[in-house]
Amino acid sequence: MAENAVSLEGVSLVFGGEDSEHVLAVDTINLEIAQGEFVAIVGPSGCGKTTILNMLSGLIKPTVGSVKRHGKEVDGPSRDIGYMLARSALSPWRTARKNVELGLQIHGVPKSERREKAEELLNLLHLEGFANSFPSQLSQGMRQRVAIARTLAIDPDLWLMDEPFGALDAQTRLVVQAEFISLWEKSKESTVIFVTHDLEEAVLLADRVLVMTARPGRIKSDNIIDLPRPRVIDELRFDDEFKAAEHKIWKELRDEII
Repeated sequence: MAENAVSLEGVSLVFGGEDSEHVLAVDTINLEIAQGEFVAIVGPSGCGKTTILNMLSGLIKPTVGSVKRHGKEVDGPSRDIGYMLARSALSPWRTARKNVELGLQIHGVPKSERREKAEELLNLLHLEGFANSFPSQLSQGMRQRVAIARTLAIDPDLWLMDEPFGALDAQTRLVVQAEFISLWEKSKESTVIFVTHDLEEAVLLADRVLVMTARPGRIKSDNIIDLPRPRVIDELRFDDEFKAAEHKIWKELRDEII
């Protein structure tokens, strides 16, 4: 049996203090994710999807329960976690290459080595010729690919991804999804926990799709996506097995949204 990369045991989180209303964000979450798994989380807005990522990252602590990585309690942020948001959050004063190098620089990697690594990743993500471009000179899709390269550069053990492709147009999203999943599938060493409102995206990319209830967020169902890898994203969308899996999960998700 694969080692658990993360686990949540009886986790609940309440927002609010003495002078504000208390809100139960997530309620009694029990979850185990093996090393190298790709797990997507879907659910209605406000159900606690991002809250789960923030607890796993160590940015916030649960009110009740235990959050563990590799069997050890999470007690704060870690450098071996890559956290990606819907917006690329690139430093506007740094070129694409310098943005990719940022994490390596923080880790003390020598200048020549981090430059070589950054250029290799930019080339893998089809950004040849844009290493010296600033974010303002790049399209949103290109900026998001730079953000993927920046995260890949530090070789994270755990990827936490919060609507990472949500700001892209439909065509660009397919391209970036395909590039990301291809890079991840080549090693499958990192664990990915991927929050999205796009059910098609969740089924296309993930090994498992968790459906959460409306607030307070609970795990309603844990769905295995039994589709072969490597996945050719632009073709898989029309596959009958894919459509059946998406339809099954949609019926559960629809009730929570309504």
